[in-house]
Amino acid sequence: MTGNGDAVREGGRISAHAVCAAIRDDIVSGAHPPGSRLIEELLARRYGVSRVPVREALRTLASEGFVTTRRHAGACVAEPSEREAADLLDVRALLEPLGAARAAQRRTEAHLKVLRGLVRLGQERARGGRTAELRPLGDWFDETLAQASGSPSLAALLTQLRLKIAWVYAPETPLRPVEVWDAHGALVDAVARGDAERARALAEARAGRPPGEYRLRRAVRVGRAGRVRNPKQSVNTVSARS
Repeated sequence: MTGNGDAVREGGRISAHAVCAAIRDDIVSGAHPPGSRLIEELLARRYGVSRVPVREALRTLASEGFVTTRRHAGACVAEPSEREAADLLDVRALLEPLGAARAAQRRTEAHLKVLRGLVRLGQERARGGRTAELRPLGDWFDETLAQASGSPSLAALLTQLRLKIAWVYAPETPLRPVEVWDAHGALVDAVARGDAERARALAEARAGRPPGEYRLRRAVRVGRAGRVRNPKQSVNTVSARS
């Protein structure tokens, strides 16, 4: 489901899961900015549903950390703090290597086929200078690798983490996209061989980019004064002094 009201229907009615996905996508894209109110009636009208699936979706999004509930204001889009933004990268560095190691042990031939196809496309686009097409391919690669872990819970965590990072940080084109996709290819080779330790090590290197390489795309809370930090500054170069 998308923000324009094109909903996924189950048994003739729009599912709360589809509504949740639509609201989440709009939060990540910035259609619902951090701190903005999420009014059930307006959301129901926006997505062409009743208030019941909207209410259920907001509860789910609150449990995921995308939404908070404020006294006298109701549901609002969360405003991640600087520390919370940095923590996302630390969690990524822990979970992605685990997912890659599990994928080496549990992947199917179907997973390998998709991963190899994505690497081939990524390498072609990178060598051809078509960098604008690399981000969706990278997201598809990450999603498939997570599914290849054979753990629905881990895959869900990795997907949610990827969305949160996309929500908080601005996408930046790698300086050496060909090398990035060659590294993706090496990771897939390790997964195909069933080499869990090699897959883990490659995923650790992939997830271990210095915090300064990530740029905030939205205002986040800084310090007790609640001032807004410059979203163009990197995580490890900003002081929280008031």
